[in-house]
Amino acid sequence: MTIDGRLIPDALDEAMIHAVVHGFYDKIRADDLLGPIFNGAIAPEAWPQHLAKMCDFWSSTLLRTGRYEGHPLRPHLLLPGLGEEHFRRWLTLFRATVQSLCPPDVAALFLDRALRIGHSFRLAIAFHRGENATQLQPILEESL
Repeated sequence: MTIDGRLIPDALDEAMIHAVVHGFYDKIRADDLLGPIFNGAIAPEAWPQHLAKMCDFWSSTLLRTGRYEGHPLRPHLLLPGLGEEHFRRWLTLFRATVQSLCPPDVAALFLDRALRIGHSFRLAIAFHRGENATQLQPILEESL
């Protein structure tokens, strides 16, 4: 199986996705900038369901399992004040997570997809707010 023209590494499996999702959201929930946003939007008792949904999302995205059903952008559109610094922190924490838990080829695959998702979300949020998104540049890994 391939993704974006690259073979999916054998090391990428459901257990690794679970470790990345849970490790990443542990960082998010403890973060001074992002923790209050996520903890304010997701009730404590709803975290297990959210984590399962995020595992389904990444499984569908990287392993093509088709398990995820939903619209990941929609909840982000409802968050007031979500901006560049939040996406940079999100990507920085995500990069740290995948680099610590995954072999380099798997980490690169995760991060490439996260960078694309982040840019797509940033464009959609700007559009939703009526802002001019034509000058919005992608956040590149080397700028994190």
